Amino acid sequence: MRLAGPLRVVAVVFLVGLTWLLASNLFGGDSSFVKVRHFFHGTQDQTTPEPKPRKYKCGLSAPCPAKHLAFRITSGAANVIGPKICLEDKILFSSVKNNVGRGLNIALVNVIHDLSCRSDVSDLLKFLRPLHEGTLVFVASFDDPASKLNDEARRLFEELGSTAIKELAFRDSWVFVGAKGIENKSPFEQRMKNSKNTNKYEGWPESLEMDGCVPLRVSQDS
Repeated sequence: MRLAGPLRVVAVVFLVGLTWLLASNLFGGDSSFVKVRHFFHGTQDQTTPEPKPRKYKCGLSAPCPAKHLAFRITSGAANVIGPKICLEDKILFSSVKNNVGRGLNIALVNVIHDLSCRSDVSDLLKFLRPLHEGTLVFVASFDDPASKLNDEARRLFEELGSTAIKELAFRDSWVFVGAKGIENKSPFEQRMKNSKNTNKYEGWPESLEMDGCVPLRVSQDS
């Protein structure tokens, strides 16, 4: 009989506590209930946002190793949007810079040059013939890269490591990185053939984009 009083008190306290917990759950309450719930579930409901993937030079997903240059090349889209060449996080050619031309846009390490198909092929030959051993060559097409190429021009690009230059034709899309004196064929080359059946744009294939890390070649003359 002496335990009846304490038991009633315990029962009342339990009911009040249970009622408070239920009310907190239903009406939002303070954070005490949340802490209790987290304790029993063992995890918290807060979600940590996933970190954004880090971008490196020219937007690459990973840094280039030592003595390599980061690059990204985008060919022109039809005859409307010009090509873009990024080297070591510096934009060498782009429509924004207003320094692109229809035909072949060519950049060398430490030298930038733009060649248009409206120019005579002799200008291209004068530009390619005297290249020093080890010179890196970056090329992006715009509109039509091939109509004015002759056999010698194609041979010079072949010596720079191109395999697609032999078949490069009217309005093909082409991006390429080569080097003077390269021993093997360049691994950095893409070509999209101009074809009515596959063209993305009316009369032109889709634009090409290529990126990577190219070894920095040292001229034998240095």
